[in-house]
Amino acid sequence: MVTSKGYGLAVPDWPTTFGYNMFMFPISQWIGGIFFEHTHRLIASIVGLLTIILAIWLWRVEDRQWVRSLGVIAVAAVILQGILGGLRVTTMRDQIGIFHACVAQAFLALLVFIALVRTNLWRNLPNTHVDLARIGNIALTTTIAIYLQLALGATMRHQHRDLAILDFPTANGAWIPDTSADALQKINLWRDARALSDVNAFQIWLQMAHRFLALLIAMGVIMTFTRARETPLRRLSILWLIGVFVQITLGAWVIWSNKAADIATAHVAVGAIMFSLGVSICAIAARLQRVDTRSTSPAEAVIA
Repeated sequence: MVTSKGYGLAVPDWPTTFGYNMFMFPISQWIGGIFFEHTHRLIASIVGLLTIILAIWLWRVEDRQWVRSLGVIAVAAVILQGILGGLRVTTMRDQIGIFHACVAQAFLALLVFIALVRTNLWRNLPNTHVDLARIGNIALTTTIAIYLQLALGATMRHQHRDLAILDFPTANGAWIPDTSADALQKINLWRDARALSDVNAFQIWLQMAHRFLALLIAMGVIMTFTRARETPLRRLSILWLIGVFVQITLGAWVIWSNKAADIATAHVAVGAIMFSLGVSICAIAARLQRVDTRSTSPAEAVIA
């Protein structure tokens, strides 16, 4: 919401808020863009505190060293994320904002994985006697593509400009946009008449890359679903399939609404959910493969 509404610098200082300790900032001044940016900081602080509690709890109750280590990595990641958020404000560099967005998604994936490996489902996955290598490879490739897609989306959002392409499914009236000098001049004259920012070929092709990658992701999700129907991954693959159609619809709606803030935010949120589902599917597929390579005895199939 902060980025979609353009409120990233509504609070110009960090770690203070208009000179106040952020936890002491008067509620009466939580107005307009300040509300979104300040609330974002407070939620980030709560996430940081919960992450520290999670790491301590894992260290006390978890018998798997690698899971305990994941808790420590999560603390390091949330600290890095907080520093990046502060540097975005103090240096006013959009590149840091893009990196900040990408680290956020990676941090979310790490928390999802920690939650997954703590479940009874993870410990008690059955032998499937189904070759999951191909499913796992497709899911992994698709999940990596989703992460790249999130990075592309962050790059476009942090340009703080109007959409480079204002129609969908076509692009400036064509399936493959013309970005020659003459075409760009006509496009920008049309945009100037409507008080829209000028665009260049890079911005147009960046948005086209986002569209092309969305198509590849949809193909990967559909392939995963068709191959996972008779496996324990069936339910997650169904959710992934539903999510990709919701996400494509939201992406089109972002364009049709001229990047309405609430729609753009929903698009980002569903993207994060898609990434989380992909991480879960990849992790469970790898776990099932490992179980199948061991003895079929339930006692031996459980990994310490």
